[in-house]
Amino acid sequence: MDQVAFRSDTVLSDVHLLLPNARHLMARLNSVGQPVFVSKFRILREEEQVEVQDSVKSDLGVLLDEDGDLVVTRKPNRMLCDREKIHPVILSQAGEAVSDEEDDEAEDKECAKDIIRIEHTMATPLEDVGKQIWRGAFLLSDFILSHPAVFQEATVLELGAGTGLASIIMARVAKKVYCTDVGEDLLSMCQRNVALNSHYTEPAGDTLIGFCNVVMTVCSPDADAEFGWSEEEVADLHDNTTFVIAADVCYDDDLTDALFQTLYRITSNLRSPSTAYFSIEKRLNFTLRHMDVSCEAYNHFRLCLKQLADMKDGKMKFTVEPVPCSFPQSFQYERVDQLELWKVSASAV
Repeated sequence: MDQVAFRSDTVLSDVHLLLPNARHLMARLNSVGQPVFVSKFRILREEEQVEVQDSVKSDLGVLLDEDGDLVVTRKPNRMLCDREKIHPVILSQAGEAVSDEEDDEAEDKECAKDIIRIEHTMATPLEDVGKQIWRGAFLLSDFILSHPAVFQEATVLELGAGTGLASIIMARVAKKVYCTDVGEDLLSMCQRNVALNSHYTEPAGDTLIGFCNVVMTVCSPDADAEFGWSEEEVADLHDNTTFVIAADVCYDDDLTDALFQTLYRITSNLRSPSTAYFSIEKRLNFTLRHMDVSCEAYNHFRLCLKQLADMKDGKMKFTVEPVPCSFPQSFQYERVDQLELWKVSASAV
């Protein structure tokens, strides 16, 4: 039987699909002609965090009626007169973002500092999923917001940063954040997102977010490239980095292997012991290979974790442990049971 390869399939994050009361504002076209949207996410106050968690628990309890049938909740029908007026806007490729002044003025000024704006695309091919926002980034951001003292004044490296949400949240508490991914178009979007959220990162003081291409070997200087590493950045990375983070980056076995190879090579060249945090969502799919529901990408991720923990090369020691996801939820999203957070501690033998 010939192997079937679907090369043109597109995927859409549940964050964009299920975002409550969202208005996806198309801002521009990126350099490859993809529509770019702007979404807003508010960091919840403590009392709101409790309400969100309670509502999630209560929702889970009413999914089935007394006969065991699924209960479907539908939104009430809206009158035509209540619908918002839509004004078409002609966009040019790589043009400036369209401002939404009326929307900004309507926002509560007291809450404006807690609003995170993220540019992203919607449905993309698998190779461009970094241009979307994924639930793993929210889980990792929740952990950072719940444990600010852990990352206080630290130098942090994010691998596969995508739209940069986790790096933006980290910049609030860390001394320096290196935000890395592959591709100038993606890094440009990430850079724009940091600029959009300067109101959130600026109060942190001297925090610096660097945008660099991630490399699959120990970082090499390439100052001539737009997002290349300078010799000073490489030296600072090796001398001061104590944390590595990555959110929802394990969806392809080859890329997962490259991730763990990069993690080993970087941590083995750092001056100090380091800790890595990986967030991941276990995605269940029916596969023709097994003719059953499975999660091959997650299983391979767990295999790589085990191999890392069992490694005995006489140079590095890795300790792997899951992090309970009992910390408060600071963003409004669906924190499903399939979301996990893993901690990897690395030290020289």
